[in-house]
Amino acid sequence: MKEFIKDDLINFLPKFDTFVGIDSDGCIFDTMEIKQKDFFHPAIIRRWKLESIEPQVRAAAEFTYLYSTYRGLNRFLGLCKTFELLNDWPEASNNATLPDPSDLRTYCDSGLPLSNQTIKAEAERTGSDLLAKAHAWSVELNESIDSTMPDPPPFLGAEEALKRISGNSDAIVISQTQAVALLKDWYRDNLAQYVSAIAGPELGSKIDHFTMAAVDRYPPNAILMIGDAPGDLATAQAIGCNFYPINPGHETESWQRFLDEAYGCFLQGGFPNEFQQRLIHEFKALLPGVPPWKQKS
Repeated sequence: MKEFIKDDLINFLPKFDTFVGIDSDGCIFDTMEIKQKDFFHPAIIRRWKLESIEPQVRAAAEFTYLYSTYRGLNRFLGLCKTFELLNDWPEASNNATLPDPSDLRTYCDSGLPLSNQTIKAEAERTGSDLLAKAHAWSVELNESIDSTMPDPPPFLGAEEALKRISGNSDAIVISQTQAVALLKDWYRDNLAQYVSAIAGPELGSKIDHFTMAAVDRYPPNAILMIGDAPGDLATAQAIGCNFYPINPGHETESWQRFLDEAYGCFLQGGFPNEFQQRLIHEFKALLPGVPPWKQKS
């Protein structure tokens, strides 16, 4: 099992005229619900002793990590946003001692790659108890997911799409899932054979991945980002490339549409503006920006 480094992206050699960056969790693999609800959220409750407000913690974490414009955030960004939501929610903040997320926000906004290695180093450098706890939480997650989570299946149609992509475009995995889990998923069923590199947060942000591997090697209309989260759309817009959404809750239909219509359209010169805007509109409608408890109030 090959572990990838930044040089694998920086020295990437094109074989085709088009390039596809593909997200992993919730896009190729049906991992999002079980990973979040059975591992991430219980670990937040245990690590910060928030059992007294478990319903609120789960609601805030599910909104952040799964059902909102924040879906797909790096785990530390998601943790920070979850704490920020809880601190702003009287039903939670009045009934538990919540952590002040300031140190975590400073770390998340620092420009550092958001990984176990950097948060550990920042915890040691600053003496922040919150960063130390966040590091321990993340390490625990990796260990428990690796040892007890059932192997996630790829979505129906995803492997067929990967096969087609690999025969016509250069492709790499562009993800913010920690490498230890990312590599396990892609090598387990030999899906790694369809991509040239597998990049996680240890190699930078998704924009960093594209910048290193593709931006100066292909014109924007020859680059495609496939993802299931608003951050994937933001990445595509930042570099000016095409975006194809795997719509949350409609993954099988999204992959079928990709095979039947979208990929062929991309290969013919990129998505026409009307088609691209229709895809984005449908995608955004699925992910609200205001949590349900705020809507009720």
